[in-house]
Formats: sequence, structure tokens, C-alpha cells
Amino acid sequence: MNKPIRKAVLPVAGLGTRFLPATKAVPKEMLTIVDQPIIQYVVDEARAAGIEHIAFVTGRNKHVIEDHFDMAYELEDTLKARKKTEALELLEKHRPQPGSTSFTRQQAPLGLGHAIWCARDIIGDEPFAILLPDVIIKSKVSCLRQMVDLYDQTGGNIIAVEEIPEDQTHQYGIVELAERINAASSEISNMVEKPAPGTAPSNLMITGRYILQPEIFDLLSEQGKGAGGEIQLTDSMISLMSKQKFASLKFEGRSYDCGSKYGFLSANIAFGMDDPKLADDLLPFMRDIVEGQRQVAAE
Repeated sequence: MNKPIRKAVLPVAGLGTRFLPATKAVPKEMLTIVDQPIIQYVVDEARAAGIEHIAFVTGRNKHVIEDHFDMAYELEDTLKARKKTEALELLEKHRPQPGSTSFTRQQAPLGLGHAIWCARDIIGDEPFAILLPDVIIKSKVSCLRQMVDLYDQTGGNIIAVEEIPEDQTHQYGIVELAERINAASSEISNMVEKPAPGTAPSNLMITGRYILQPEIFDLLSEQGKGAGGEIQLTDSMISLMSKQKFASLKFEGRSYDCGSKYGFLSANIAFGMDDPKLADDLLPFMRDIVEGQRQVAAE
């Protein structure tokens, strides 16, 4: 019987340099998609998958993330006094249960693999999920929930993948597939981090969601620096693949890389259109923008 997936690691120590100067004082994870921070969408996805404990791997100047998931006494007392029931309920809805979160620091920018390794004592000897906070996924069923459902059937290690155009494969981690498990899943035979143009084994990118067995921590502790002079999670996963099975899952939904300006703006539009109150005004506004651009191009 497979051990349940109870814990998740969210590495939130990145500097957010692609969004400077906005991220000079505000963590990139706290930038908002419509009316809530990016990190909230990722935490909500984890909780929808049944995750009981979330380990945040933070860095300097990230204390506001911890504050976001804590009580705000002055604010909540003011809302109570003013009978702002709806706003108060919204805060309570997103607040984790006491003891269900941990915060540990990655004291040096040594890469994603090192960030995950920093959570080793919190996770312990059990399988766990990793959710990259730059990536939010719009889906009817939580992407991680879909992965947990597959894990319950197959065990092992699961990686969420998504199809991308062939000419973009050099920008991402790409998987090579072996035997098919079902219509949405196959065994993984190899992973390549940012393959040279024209050499990718598939057009399936690693989307920033993982379920891994705890043996990954031993491999990370011995892992030398790889691409970019950092300890790469992919390198240790490739080592683990020689001992354990890895499976891909083509999840139902769409990801948005909110670490890029395009992905961030796209996510705001996509999630904004889900709100009928916003969509009624947003759709004609976007049509006006598009029409204006067409007129400029025609001149």
C-alpha cells in the first residue's frame, strides 16, 4: 500500500529579478493575480489535493509570506467591529489550520535542488509533493489532486507535464516517455534540462508539480552543482530514476508561468474572466485594445 501524500514543499526563496523593481521590497509570490497573491493560488491547489502540512522554504525579506498565512489581529478586530462579515470570512477561509505550516530558510541561492533539501527534516521519511510557486494552474480539478489520484494507483514518483510548441522546448525541462500507463500517463525514461534546439526527446515540459519519494533527499545531499552553478533537482531525479519508477501526467488544465511578465499578465486576464462582475467590463475593454492595435498596424 502506498504511503499517502500528506506534505508539500513550496520553495519561495527566489529573488524575483525578472520583476524588478516591483520585487525589490515585495516578494514575487505576493504579486496579485486579480485579488489574491500568486502564492495563495498554489496553497489552495495543495489543500484541494488533501495536503495536510506545507513547508515553505523562504529567504531574506520573505517574512510577508509568513504574515499572509497568519492572523492579523488589528485588521480582523476592525472588520468585526464594522460588521464586515464577508471580508472576515474570506480571511478565515484562506488561513491554514494551526500547526499546518512550517517555514525554513534557504540561506544561500544554491538552486531548486538545494531549496528542496532544506525541507528534509520537515518532510521526514515519507513521499511528498513539490509545487513551484511561480506556476499557477487553472483547472476544474486541482492539478495536484489529479497527480495524487494517479499516485494512489501507481505509487513511485509523478511529474506533471504539458505540451508546448517544438520551438520552445529549449527553454524548459523536457521528459522522454517510455511505456504508456493510461491515456494521460506514461513511464518516464529520461529528463533533459533545456535541451539544445532540435534535440528534445518530446514536446512535454515539466510543469512545476512533482510527487517524489523521500530517497531524493539523500541524492540531493550528495548532488554536485550542475547547470548555472546550482544544485539541480532534475539531476537528482535522473539519479533516482535508475532505482525507482517515474511517471508523467498530462493534467487537465492550463499552467501560467507567473515568473514571466507574459505569464503573469495572461493569468490575470484568464482568472479575471472567471469573475462575471469583471468579465462584463473586461471583455469589451480587451476588444477595444485589440481593435486599436489593428488600426495602428494598418496605418
